[in-house]
Amino acid sequence: MSDTNRRPPSGAATLRADKTAAIAEAVLDELAEHGYGRLSMEAVAKRAGVGKSALYRRWPSKQRMVIAVVSELSVALVEEPDTGSLRGDVLAALHAVADWLTHPRFSRILPDLIAEAQRDEELFQALARCVGEPRRARAIGLLDRATERGELPRDLDRELALDLLGGLVYWRVSARGAVLEPGYFERAADMALRALGARPRGSDGAARE
Repeated sequence: MSDTNRRPPSGAATLRADKTAAIAEAVLDELAEHGYGRLSMEAVAKRAGVGKSALYRRWPSKQRMVIAVVSELSVALVEEPDTGSLRGDVLAALHAVADWLTHPRFSRILPDLIAEAQRDEELFQALARCVGEPRRARAIGLLDRATERGELPRDLDRELALDLLGGLVYWRVSARGAVLEPGYFERAADMALRALGARPRGSDGAARE
């Protein structure tokens, strides 16, 4: 019997996708309205219209539930641009970071989680592992492609480069609460290119098609 036709073992619980989606929405709403510290499994279950047991069948704890839901949203919002040029990719990436930070609910969730993580080492590590690292891993492709095109030096410090690209918008939006006025992204992209030591395509001397 193929895997697609195989029935689950007798007595095994089947997790309904619609319930999981309803719970995820409830988690985000509770985080946005009340914060991580005041979020409870009871409140999430009530808002989602499910029993508390439905939550524990999916996640063993409040922290695991929150991390799973937040990471799914955050990683899904990562832009993987491939415009054919470093400037085009950087512009797209900056816009994507801004979209993430200004998301209607996430703009209220992220500052609270960061504050909580400063007091909770386990939460801090979970956020880094499940949100920060996957987002950064996706963004590395932008730098790799630019290096192959000869637009970035091969000895580029990629960790610092990722800090720069993410930090420009994060500091502006989340730390300062400043407006992203017209022309901001273009100015930020041009400054980032200068800081990264960007150069005309193919100027590393390698043969390019």
